[in-house]
Amino acid sequence: MKNLITDTLNISTSLLATLVRTGAGISSTIAPVKPEISLILYDIESCPYCRVVREALTELDLDVTILPCPKRGERFRPEVIEFGGKAQFPYLVDKNTGTQLYESLEIIDYLFSTYGQVSMPFKWKLGFIQLTGSKLASAARTGLGAKKRSSKQPAQLLELYSFESSPYARLVRECLCEMELPYLVRNCGRTELAEWLLPAVRDTLKIEPESMLLNRQKLLEKTGRMAIPYLVDPNTNMEMFESSDIIQYLQETYGQ
Repeated sequence: MKNLITDTLNISTSLLATLVRTGAGISSTIAPVKPEISLILYDIESCPYCRVVREALTELDLDVTILPCPKRGERFRPEVIEFGGKAQFPYLVDKNTGTQLYESLEIIDYLFSTYGQVSMPFKWKLGFIQLTGSKLASAARTGLGAKKRSSKQPAQLLELYSFESSPYARLVRECLCEMELPYLVRNCGRTELAEWLLPAVRDTLKIEPESMLLNRQKLLEKTGRMAIPYLVDPNTNMEMFESSDIIQYLQETYGQ
């Protein structure tokens, strides 16, 4: 009974964080230019400044390698200090252009101008409003996804099919951050109206939206269904849906 209450509360507060952001980090418009080398984001999952960058990445349909830097983290935090001179997050590294940036709104402006080939959208120019909303979303999760837990580092990069505002993917990303497990985000934002329906509803109504996004197409071809999150671990050849199962797997496989 206690576990059921805890799980329900966990999902509810994650859903609240999504609602607070009023749809940010869900829909995608394919960026006309895609980076040849993966973007790298030094990130703290619960950080409100990091969140808005991840939302912009979803909106531009840009995949990104996340290097988690929780509090007291020792795996990737030193790299940020070495490269940029201070432990401040987010920190973007784009090897395609030799660009390295700290400030979240500067990063968003860079992403839209470089890969979206447009000026930063008006909503992001209202930086104070966006950051205030992001801080409220962080408050809903009370620091989850912020503090380091011991783990073994995988030899190969994990992959997570996700979109930023998914309340279920958020639970997995929090676990990955706390365990300092690096991973590649395969962004799977929504482009079709039918994609806003829950997977169970789509299955019942036998609706199969034809997404324009390559990652959604790949996931559907791979598994026969479209649901988020989906973890791919090339180290063990394990692939799986369901946030609770993924978290248990990560803890059992890489926890110490």
